[in-house]
Amino acid sequence: MESKEYIESGILELYVYGLLSESENDQVTAMSNKNPEIKAEILSIEKAIINLSSSFSPFISHSQFEKIKSQLELKHSKVVDIKSRGSLTAFIGWAASIVLLIGIGYQYSKINDTNDQIKTIEKQNMQLQQTVVDLDVQNKETEKVLNVVRDETNTIVALAGQTVAPTAKAKIYWNKQTQVVYVDASGLPTPPEGKEYQIWSLKLAPQLTPTSIGMLANFNDNRSKIFAVEKTGDAEAFGITLEPKGGSPTPTMEQLYTLGKV
Repeated sequence: MESKEYIESGILELYVYGLLSESENDQVTAMSNKNPEIKAEILSIEKAIINLSSSFSPFISHSQFEKIKSQLELKHSKVVDIKSRGSLTAFIGWAASIVLLIGIGYQYSKINDTNDQIKTIEKQNMQLQQTVVDLDVQNKETEKVLNVVRDETNTIVALAGQTVAPTAKAKIYWNKQTQVVYVDASGLPTPPEGKEYQIWSLKLAPQLTPTSIGMLANFNDNRSKIFAVEKTGDAEAFGITLEPKGGSPTPTMEQLYTLGKV
């Protein structure tokens, strides 16, 4: 290609604007180093562009400006169009990747939130089930207590506090027909560690004869403090002593908490 054709091709304007590829830039640089006319044209274009950026300097002729303008618009539009598509594709790719990452992160966060919610709901369900069980137990205990208290066939024996515990008190609900015995221990203090209350059915004549009819085990766990003990049919009195856990064969009279005659 002759110098004139090369100059009129518009490639030099694109070179000055930095719109050529690396290989094309290298080619123009090589041509300008070999051809003074091309190098002079590059300097002229650079000067014209500088003047153009300074509000169209009067030193640039109208024909030269139009030539530069038309050549730049023609080549610039083609190159920019190609690069725009490339840039747009790259931008869309990056945008899609970012959206994908955001979407994955959002979904991961939602999954974690859902798992946490499931665990919370499961825990709440377990607590609710336990509450239902506890209420059922309480209802049964309450029903048992009411049945004992309302049973008109029961003989109620009040047990008064003794020397070791003057303020202590208890009640015996004794059905003489069925021989079933319930103890209301709500008036007794909580037994110390390693100790339990023992219930005694007493015969007073011809001599005092105590018979153990049970222990008030798990005292703290019994909310109603109503305890079912062993049956008895011939009691003349009832007493409650504090004994080592598991009970004693005979009552410890120094630890007699309550006593009452039938």
